[in-house]
Amino acid sequence: MFLSVFDIFKVGIGPSSSHTMGPMTAAARFLDLLRRLPFSGRAARLRVTLHGSLAFTGKGHGTDRAVALGLLGWLPATLDPDEAERQLTRLRDTCTLSPPGLPPLAFDPAADIVFDFGPPLPGHANGLILAALHADGGMLLTETYYSIGGGFVVTAAELDLPGADTAVAAPYPFPFRNAAEMLRMARDCGRSIAAMKRENEIRLRPEAEVEVGVAGLWSVMNGCIERGLSQSGDLPGGLRVRRRARSIHQQLLAERASNSSQPHAGSDWLSVYAMAVNEENAAGGKVVTAPTNGAAGVVPAVLRYYLDHCRGADPALISDFLLTAAAIGGLIKHNASISGAEAGCQGEVGSAAAMAAAGLCAVLGGTPGQVENAAEIALEHHLGMTCDPVAGLVQVPCIERNGIGATKAVAAASLALRGDGTHFIPLDNCIEAMRQTGEEMSTKFKETSLGGLAVNLPEC
Repeated sequence: MFLSVFDIFKVGIGPSSSHTMGPMTAAARFLDLLRRLPFSGRAARLRVTLHGSLAFTGKGHGTDRAVALGLLGWLPATLDPDEAERQLTRLRDTCTLSPPGLPPLAFDPAADIVFDFGPPLPGHANGLILAALHADGGMLLTETYYSIGGGFVVTAAELDLPGADTAVAAPYPFPFRNAAEMLRMARDCGRSIAAMKRENEIRLRPEAEVEVGVAGLWSVMNGCIERGLSQSGDLPGGLRVRRRARSIHQQLLAERASNSSQPHAGSDWLSVYAMAVNEENAAGGKVVTAPTNGAAGVVPAVLRYYLDHCRGADPALISDFLLTAAAIGGLIKHNASISGAEAGCQGEVGSAAAMAAAGLCAVLGGTPGQVENAAEIALEHHLGMTCDPVAGLVQVPCIERNGIGATKAVAAASLALRGDGTHFIPLDNCIEAMRQTGEEMSTKFKETSLGGLAVNLPEC
């Protein structure tokens, strides 16, 4: 089993990897599919139907906007917000798409994106069907896509294939499928988890390219923190949620300057870094899925905390941190889920906390056994967490939840470093418990905004 660090961490836009980035990618893929057909010149109109969680919280997550952007040819990693907005305005006015290699296609986002609030499609809670129609309304081509979390997208046919979302082509030197195999391989070869992960990565691309790419990921993550710490005002969406990261950061800086910091200030720094990222995500800014957008603040916050607040921190270990975190994220995705619509927030913030705890433990000198223990502690104490975004927006409770997830990650790494790596519940069993919990969890508590905090609001 192998998932690249560049699969687990993707540069994209907010507010959601599954509800924004995934549908945008699916729409662009559908146009590519249509172009390859010999009868594509007969296409006259496009229609998109959103199902399951994409329907119930699609408006809050901007799913309809993301689909339109994908049909305009945009992808999350290369989106130019200003130009994209101009093209969206033109599309609303003309109701016509002009994709390269295809005839002009009628498409009215207000009428041709349908929110289906019936039962979800059978493959996954996040499903969408794209269709190309003849001028007379007859079906020319249809394809079903599933946005399975973290920006990953598969067709219905791909979902039925073993390992559909997992890269398996190259003969990787350390193809661990679970944590037990990862620890055994580490013992046998005497290498760290990061070193094994790096060896796997360089089967796909030169080592220098891996290091440059990982450094680029951290640059985007850290840039997102800095932007979030500098912005103020209300977040979009109608809840009038006010950005708080800038104000909290200014308070912390003032306390540091006056030497009046509280003993618990470390957790405040962690929280403000994470909140800065998720406020940017909520505003539709540029973020890195880690492993999802809704949980994008945890890993950057813990890494920034290590660099700024841990004695003896070494920037040269940024790569080891992210590679270790990606190894843990890959195990969780392969054996359970990182999708809030499938597993609840335990699959998002819980997974992110496990990844961040493992990364921090590794760069603080932890053994592979201690790293696995750190990941297990962090994940264990998120089990059962629901995904219940108020109004379908990735704001309440998501922004604060990332801050708390970051503090749990640091606590987990610290506890693991106090031990020798032996512990009662193995990480693999904890991941399986998360999978089972998500499977049994009511759909009301899995990103549909039909339960939990989403339906328990103040009467004001």
